[in-house]
Formats: sequence, structure tokens, C-alpha cells
Amino acid sequence: MDKNNQILSQSAQFVKGVGPKKIKSLNNLNIFNVRGLLFYFPRRYEDRSNLKKINKISVGSVETIRGRVLAMGLRRLQGRKTIFQLAVGDESGVLYGTWFNQPYMKNAFKLNDEVILHGKVDRYSKLQINSPEYEVLKSDDEDTIHTGRIVPVYPLGADVYQRYLRSLLKRTLDTYLDEVIEFLPPQMLKENELCGIKQALANVHFPDDFKQLETARKRLIFDEFFLLQLAIAIRKHDMKENIAGIGFKMRGELLDKFKKTLPFELTHDQRSVIKDIEEDMRLVKPMNRLLQGDVGSGKTIVSIWALVGCVQDKYQAALMVPTEILARQHYHNIAAMLEPLGIKVVLLVSGLKKKEKEETILLIAENKAEIVIGTHSLIQDTVKWKKLGLIIVDEQHKFGVMQRVKLRKKGRAPDMLVMSATPIPRTLAITVYGDLDVSTIRQLPPGRTPVETYWISEKKRNDFYVFLKKKIKEKNQVYVVYPVVEKSKVLDLKAAVKMYEHFKRDIFPEVNVGLIHGRMKDEEKKSVMRLFKAGQIDILVATTVIEVGIDVPNASVILIEHAERFGLSQLHQLRGRVGRGRKQAYCVLLSEAKSEEAAKRLSAMTKTNDGFKIAEVDLLIRGPGEFFGTKQHGMPELKIANILSDRQILLDARKEAFALIEQNPAIKEQKDNPIISEMIAKFPQNQELISAR
Repeated sequence: MDKNNQILSQSAQFVKGVGPKKIKSLNNLNIFNVRGLLFYFPRRYEDRSNLKKINKISVGSVETIRGRVLAMGLRRLQGRKTIFQLAVGDESGVLYGTWFNQPYMKNAFKLNDEVILHGKVDRYSKLQINSPEYEVLKSDDEDTIHTGRIVPVYPLGADVYQRYLRSLLKRTLDTYLDEVIEFLPPQMLKENELCGIKQALANVHFPDDFKQLETARKRLIFDEFFLLQLAIAIRKHDMKENIAGIGFKMRGELLDKFKKTLPFELTHDQRSVIKDIEEDMRLVKPMNRLLQGDVGSGKTIVSIWALVGCVQDKYQAALMVPTEILARQHYHNIAAMLEPLGIKVVLLVSGLKKKEKEETILLIAENKAEIVIGTHSLIQDTVKWKKLGLIIVDEQHKFGVMQRVKLRKKGRAPDMLVMSATPIPRTLAITVYGDLDVSTIRQLPPGRTPVETYWISEKKRNDFYVFLKKKIKEKNQVYVVYPVVEKSKVLDLKAAVKMYEHFKRDIFPEVNVGLIHGRMKDEEKKSVMRLFKAGQIDILVATTVIEVGIDVPNASVILIEHAERFGLSQLHQLRGRVGRGRKQAYCVLLSEAKSEEAAKRLSAMTKTNDGFKIAEVDLLIRGPGEFFGTKQHGMPELKIANILSDRQILLDARKEAFALIEQNPAIKEQKDNPIISEMIAKFPQNQELISAR
């Protein structure tokens, strides 16, 4: 580590004004060292630069004035209460600054001090500002940081206040800014119209004007995207160029037999994606591909094609899914399809009996299990693979990056295919999944009728029940989904258990009503789903345990209670449980949504069935920080950049990062290179991710 980085990496405790007590409060804000202080950005700014004469200020407005301390005093009220007042005057008038129960404020001022006050103006018997922001001006220093300028407003924590942070940041900049090294080459700065890093850091904290601030932010946003994309580019280059994988033939008798068993014609999109996957698997480089497609678009059959191609060459394949219900469903469907071809398919989930689990783990270790379908159980240390060649992760957003990495390390550079039924907007895809090649299925299989979606209020409940009875008489099955299992003491939500009893006893006594939720034992859940699939349950009351992968073609109506409590992608996933047969399907959202955000979600559901449009709306409503939860994917949190508002900068930064690695792939080994040094300093917790195999 060079001298400059050593200085910036030293503990913030040793910056003047911190010390052993305050460092704990700063650590809670994820500030640990000098670099952490310099890169602790304001969340917003207030323009306090418009100084007015006291006789020109308006009552009720937020104003900034400059004057001289004419008088001050502390009065004690009843009990321990106090009031400190400061009379400040200019040539046009007098205004009072007032602080309640802050007696220590008397030590902040002296008579005849030049001060700036900022805050909302009130008039009682006189003009005053309660608890104003203030700045005491020194005769030899006109540089203000709290008022009289564009003022930074920082995210706060316990025992960390705005004035303290501003003063601390100013001291840190004055002392350490010269230690910051410019790491981007001059040509890159010029071509992207970026200012220097020192200028950017100084002006993002204390800009003289908003144009200066905009220039500073552009540079820092570019840096954040560039360094992240550089890490992604390095990882992608390593996977493509430096790691020996398995070259599968993707032709042969077994695949031919499998193709002949398909009872339907593949769509154009499915054939196109299979071509992508086959080309990847033939290469002696690890496949690293994302397959995204809407609910019901036929991703599963594409993944089975890849599984068969792997097994044909005597390798093992793993299919990891987020829930036991989905794992069991995949197991039954895939085993029924492939075991007649002589392929050994096994299930590995936590719900297996001890002896059964031990036997399955032994089959895997001895290469007698060719396709293994399971949940997180697949990545347990006790599971050893003899010849793992392919990993498929279904509903990948339910898993973190490092979980996928852990599974991959159980083989020698196996191919990996991750699948998502939640389409990913491009800007998020290149940020979170930028190291993956992407294939997309947009077409739905023929015969699928779009689900009709309605948003109704509580007063329409009985009308809906009439509709429901009619549909059940016509031999349709129904899901009714609730956000909680038992009634919440805090939220007025109808609970699944209570409403199951109500439906069974009061509303639909003449039909068969079932119940399924996550707290039930595995055997109970299996039994309920078996009965529902066999048509012996008419109405299945459920929680979101049915969110993914449940496939019952005769289920054509889903009622989602308290729909405002679900995210947009979750609502779309739930809607995907119906419309899997040839009957017209209906999704009914029952909600008294009061918030604007909830109304936007429910309205979007009624307007489109297109998961790609749903994903774009979801990203706009929730913002990038919450969409999927990027932390779970192992990606560093963006401090200043926003993939929505800063999309063009993201694309420019990605282009530069990938071009750099293409032109000079050896740069990643040069730890003393300023760019690599900065990347490592920026993402100290993410080095395993960058080099993940």
C-alpha cells in the first residue's frame, strides 16, 4: 500500500475532533477511516446564500440574515427549563435568535460577534428565529460552512449532529485532501468531461454554486460506476479467458431421446435461448448466463435441456431453488420426464428424514445421482460432488451472490445458468449481473390466455364471492392469498388461518377448502398441494409460500387480500399461479390502498400482464436500492450514484471499464496501479466477489 493510501486508511479516531468516544458513533454511520470521512456524501443541500437585511425578511419564510450580537441572556423558567436569547442587529433592524432548554448556547457567542442566522422567521412581540442554524464569523476568515452559502446536509446518527459533521468534514478536507491521488488517466477525464478528484471532493461537500456541485457529482458518480464495472469486467474476463471449463458435446443419443419426449412445440424464443446455452456449454470455458423470462414463459424446459446435455457427458447437474415446495415440484416433474430415459434424479431438502438425506448425500458423492434438485441444502459442507458439471439456480433473486459462488466451488469450474421470472431492467442488470451473458424469453407458449386483473375495494367483497361460487361450479379452482398466517396485533390484516375457518364454515360450506402456509410441517404442505393438484380442494387459502413455481393448470382465479401489503414483483409472481391452463383466468386484488405508492402498484397490475413492463414500473416506484435488494446480491452499496437518474453516466463508465480490461487485461494484477488500488480501497469487502469463480 502506498503512503497516500496508508494515510487515508488510518482510523478516523485520530482526526481532530473525533477521539475514542465519537469514533463509535461514526462507525455506526459506516465511517471507519479518513477515506470514509472524505467519501461521506451529503444527502441534500440547502441554499442559504441569499442574505437579506432584517427589514426585508418575511414572517413564515426561511431566511438568512447577517448582523452583530447586540445583547444576549439566559433566563430560567419553571423547573429546569431555560430560554437563551440573542439580539442580532444590522443597520435596518433587530432580530432575536431563541434556543429553548439549551443553556450551553450562551458559550457559543460574545457581544459584538459578527454572526449569520438561518431559519424560519416568526413574530411574537418581536421578530425571532427559534433554534436557528448559526455561524460566528471570524474577522480574519470569511469562510462559512453552516450558513450564508450552499450548505451540505448529511445523513445523521446517534450523537452525530449536522454542525459537528460539517465542521469535521471541513477539517478533514483541509488536512487530508492533498493525500487523495488522481487515479483516472487524463484522456479518460477529457473524453468524459470530468473534473479532477480533489476538486470533486472539495465541491461535493462545500460548493460555491450549484454548477460546481453538478460537476463534482458527475465525477464521483462516474467513479463509483467505473470502479464497480471494472470489478465486473475483471470477473467476466477471468471467467471467459483464464479458467478452464468443461466442453460438453450437446449432441448424442440421450438428447435425441429427450427431444422426442417433448409433448409440445418449442417457441422461437425457447429455441433461440437453447442455442445460446448449447454454444456456451460446448466451449471449454465456464458458462455464466442469466436466463430471464416472464412467469410461465417456459424457462423450465430450457433448463431441463441443459441438464440432459450435462448428464449425457457423464457429469452431474444441480438445480437449486428457494423453497422446498418448489424443489419437490421440480423433482416430481423432472423425475417423471427423465427417469424413463435412465437418468437418476434425486431430491435434497432439509425436510428429508435423516437416513434418506444421508443416502442421497452418498449417491451424490459416488456420482450415482446425476441430477440433484434441492434448496440451500445443496451448499452444505457435508454435500460432496464427484463430478459437478452444471449448476442451475432458479428464482436467482432469492439467493445471494456468495451462495451461488459457494455452490460453484463444489465443482471444477462448472457451467452456471441462473434463471429469473422477475425480468430485470437493463440498468439494474448491468449493475448487479454485469458479469453474466443474458438470454431472454419474451414469448408465452401458445394457448395461454392473458390473465384479467381487477382491483376491488372491501364493499365489493360479497359480489366477488358470488362470482367465485359461479366459477367453482364450473369446476375452476381458486387461490386466496394473505400476507400473514395468524392475526397481527399491530396490523389490521385478515389472517390466513382465521379466514380459512371463516371460508370453510360461513362462506363456502358446500365446497372443499384447504390451507397452506410456511409454518406447517413439510408432510402437511405436501399433502395439501397433492390434494389441490388432484382437484380435491376447490379453494386453497395460502400465504406467499405459493409465490413461485406452483403449477396447477386448473387453478384459474386468485384473490389477493390486502394487496397493498405486497410488492409489485411479488403480486406479478402470485398472478402467475393462474392462467396456466386454457381457461380464462382472473386475478383480483382486494385492497383499500391509501398510500400513493400502493395505488401505483395496484394500478400497474391492472394495466399490463407484461413482466418486463411491471419490472420497469417497480424499479421506478421503489428505486434501485430496494429492487431485489442489491445488498443480498453481494454488490457494494452505491453511495452517490443512482442507476435511474444517472443511467447515461453508468453506460459511459461501463464502456470505459470494459475497454480498459480488453486493452490491458494484465492491469488487474498491478496492485500498485492507481486504478486497481482505488478499486480495492473502494470495495474492501468485495474482493471475493471480484475474483469469484
